[in-house]
Amino acid sequence: MISYTLAVNSIFIFLTAAGLIAARGGIDRGFLLKLILTIIVAPLISLTLTRTMRQSEQEMVTVDALDRIDEVLALSPLPEAAFPAHPMNASVELQNVTFCYGGIEPAISKMSFSVQAGQTVALVGPSGGGKTTLARLISRFFDPQEGTVLLGGIDIKNIAVNELMKNIAFVFQDSRLIKGSILDNVRMARTNASRGEVIRALEAAQCMDIIEKFPKGVDTIIGAGSVHLSGGEAQRIAVARAVLKDAPVIILDEATAFADPDNERRMQAALSELAKGKTVILIAHRLSTVTGVNKIVVLKDGRIAEQGGFEELIADNSSPTATPGLFKRMWEDYRQSVEWKVGARS
Repeated sequence: MISYTLAVNSIFIFLTAAGLIAARGGIDRGFLLKLILTIIVAPLISLTLTRTMRQSEQEMVTVDALDRIDEVLALSPLPEAAFPAHPMNASVELQNVTFCYGGIEPAISKMSFSVQAGQTVALVGPSGGGKTTLARLISRFFDPQEGTVLLGGIDIKNIAVNELMKNIAFVFQDSRLIKGSILDNVRMARTNASRGEVIRALEAAQCMDIIEKFPKGVDTIIGAGSVHLSGGEAQRIAVARAVLKDAPVIILDEATAFADPDNERRMQAALSELAKGKTVILIAHRLSTVTGVNKIVVLKDGRIAEQGGFEELIADNSSPTATPGLFKRMWEDYRQSVEWKVGARS
């Protein structure tokens, strides 16, 4: 790009050099006038070429965007069962599940574990271990290439999509809000909900401080004028959606990822309210949030490295030469990071 721009905008330099070479035998008035005219007009040619280049660049961007839109529109919906079944409870189970996005290595490989109805299970592990992929498989955003995902003892492929969505609520770390009122954003979870039900869901999700700072309250249009929410505030609105939906299975994918300390405190209170009596699958990077769960599943490279209770996974090994488990090493690193401080030199 630098070479192209330099060459196009420096064309008069080449013309000057060519004119001098051509005029070695002498320069008459006519030749000099033509050379000067050419040098003056040359920048107009370079300007035209530059504008053409910019238009071509915009065309490439537009064509690429249209191709991606066509790719989405060409996707076929996931198949639905001819005779849908109904989940018997809010348990979740994976049986030898393998999923690959298209690369050589699978994102999830031969994974099996179960979550009993009413339990809270945390998925932890290094980045790229397959935690978010697992949450998307349980929500049936994709179907696994191998294995089965069960909800209430029923293969989710045999559950009608509308019923599956009524049974699962999810709050992902990149929560999105539409350009509409706060009321409409929350009501997306249950379109027939009354105004009072939406407000109660916002109260349970610790969102009233957000509502109170806007003159129009829940009727405030997000994205209009100067109305913008922080990442933590947007996540709390997403939690209010999940509260309003009142699904028996909750999937939380690092729901406090964008929260500052004040927002995190409110988020923890909101999530505690949301999780009452529910089956909760929690994806956590902050290990302080998993100390009280029923079971921890540690993922690494798309496989289960270990699983068990918190105390079990951090227990001291009987042999002093034994290598600590992955979760124990992660916990020790986490504690060190929490205790780390910036010290001032004396």
